[in-house]
Amino acid sequence: MRDISIIIRYRKAVSYGHHVLLGALETLSADVSYEVRFATSAAAVVEEIKKALPTAHRVLVLWSFYSPDALEMAAELQRIRAEIDDPAVTHIAGGVHATAEPVQVLDAGWDIAAVGEGETTFLRLVAAGGEPAGIPGLVYRDEAGGLVRTGRAERRELDAYPAFSVRWRRFNPIEITRGCVYACRFCQTPFMFSAKFRHRSVENVKRHVEQMVAHGRRDVRFITPTSLSYGSGDENVNLEAVEELLAACKSVVGKQGRVFFGSFPSEVRPEHVSVRALRLIKRYCANDNLIIGAQSGSARVLEAAKRGHGVQEVRDAVRIGVQEGFRINVDMIFGMPGETPADAAASLALARELADLGARIHAHTFMPLPGTPWREATPGRVDPETLRAIGELTGRGALYGHWERQQRLAGQLADAARAYPRPGKSRTLLPLASDPEPGPSHGSGGTAPKR
Repeated sequence: MRDISIIIRYRKAVSYGHHVLLGALETLSADVSYEVRFATSAAAVVEEIKKALPTAHRVLVLWSFYSPDALEMAAELQRIRAEIDDPAVTHIAGGVHATAEPVQVLDAGWDIAAVGEGETTFLRLVAAGGEPAGIPGLVYRDEAGGLVRTGRAERRELDAYPAFSVRWRRFNPIEITRGCVYACRFCQTPFMFSAKFRHRSVENVKRHVEQMVAHGRRDVRFITPTSLSYGSGDENVNLEAVEELLAACKSVVGKQGRVFFGSFPSEVRPEHVSVRALRLIKRYCANDNLIIGAQSGSARVLEAAKRGHGVQEVRDAVRIGVQEGFRINVDMIFGMPGETPADAAASLALARELADLGARIHAHTFMPLPGTPWREATPGRVDPETLRAIGELTGRGALYGHWERQQRLAGQLADAARAYPRPGKSRTLLPLASDPEPGPSHGSGGTAPKR
């Protein structure tokens, strides 16, 4: 009988995080026997638990989800527990939402919340046979119902663990940078991983690309909060480091392979765009498009959000990008906290201006994400004038995005923030699933999902 059976609630939207944990598992040196199972639905989780229980002393079910998915995943967990609620089964939630709202996660039915970076925490938990006591990075309740926090999870250099799993053939874009020095007030990334950059070394990235090619994969993409920050420790661009990275990757994939940089799932900050930088990308990379984070057309809102750039940098970046032959996709958040009608008008004017230059606008509605300084801000709404402008730009093929769904989810997140206030604030019990109707917006907000 093995010590542990690990069941991954496998979802495409959050698969990269699970691949990283599996990569870390390949480095485990502890004398513990385990297996890994994958479940792509609630019914599959139930089925895999039933298979695992007779063959393992402990079953660990791993969950990861973003904040907008928390309610849906909690409902799924309840359905699973209604069929199997065995003390040998431990449900563990990790990722940005569990890190930001561990008590909420426990109250929703998970046994353990993994807080912060998960690789070292996960390895220690497996080595301990699934027993959480004394393992940093966990939050759970003791037998008396008291809250147990085990302290901060260990942060290690990116080279310490693989970026994906070769053993289980679970490949994904290579995470080259973790953390972000900019700490935008709407983004979860810097508040989970710290407001500084940690870069994976070029040699380590090159080894990953070699592994991918050996398994028949020749498209290389990267995960990073800001592509042209690679190799830098601050707001400056280090194009020598970027070129070293891209040249190394291209040397491995060869003429039959493709390297993508500054396109999905990463982006480029507007103030980092230059003719030299874009020509460097064109020299080594296959992408003909770039994602540029603008977020607002109001200088006042950009400053309040601590974006670290102004409106003119956005205009210049789009102009240079189009001039150099790229299709530019611009992330914009319609109505961040405190936005006035004048600010909203400035954003719409910028969106039209950029569309006229040839850019496409990727529209978002502000969501007050847990773990961010704007967690308790007013949820985003889209006013009638903005709706008309969005319709016009969409009809031109110049705007796309899931801003309508994000508007609905924003209300749910705001309800959850009131139900679980920060220390020192009173708790207002509200139904977490409320779905407010769209209303007038002086502060309809939007946020681009970040890693």
